[in-house]
Parts: sequence; structure tokens; C-alpha cells
Amino acid sequence: QEQLVESGGGLVQPGGSLRLSCAAASGFTLDYYVIAWFRQAPGKEREGVSYIVTSDDSPYYEDSVKGRFTISRDKAKNTVYLQMNSLKSEDTAVYYCATDPRLRYASSDPSEYRYWGQGTQVTVSS
Repeated sequence: QEQLVESGGGLVQPGGSLRLSCAAASGFTLDYYVIAWFRQAPGKEREGVSYIVTSDDSPYYEDSVKGRFTISRDKAKNTVYLQMNSLKSEDTAVYYCATDPRLRYASSDPSEYRYWGQGTQVTVSS
């Protein structure tokens, strides 16, 4: 059973927007130090996209999405969001959220994350 559940993916035209959600499954928490969004395109390795440090909700972004994506957290709803604007075809991928109680920094290495969701497909195409 997945501890994290992503939703919000879909098909969108270039330049469009989507908001992804990452919710904690029953009994699980999103209060660990860092919550991350990763993505994986066909034939490519999984790559980091954005991270939020829960101690002060500080956001971090990879250069490929900086200025277009916004990560945020609703502590009351135990949910993390990824607002994606100005989407490009190269953003097409399966998007995953991840966390790990051992981490004390915003790691871009997917192997350092223990808990993952099942992923949600984002397709940017005209």
C-alpha cells in the first residue's frame, strides 16, 4: 500500500497549467523534513523537480522548472501541491511525490527517498 497518493495529472496544451496534489494515506504523515516531487519521462531516469522543507515551508526548484512551478503545503489537509504553469512538451512525464524520515536536506537523489506515491501522468501536447 502506498503511503502517498498523487492526483491532478492529465493532458494539457503547451502553455497550459495543472495542479498536482500529494496526499498522505491514512495513518501516514507529510511532516517529515522534506517532501519532494520527481518526474520520469519514457526512457529517462527519474529526476527531481521541486522540494519543500516542512520546518518553514521553504521551496526549492530545479532549474528546468524555476519560475514556472510552485510547490506548497497545506498542513491541515496533510497535502503538498505542485502548481505547474507555462507547461512545455518536455514536462511530459509521470510525476511522483516522495519523502523520507531520515533526510535532513532537500535531496535530488531519488534513491534517498523511502516513501513514494504511485505517480500521476502529465502529458503536454497540442
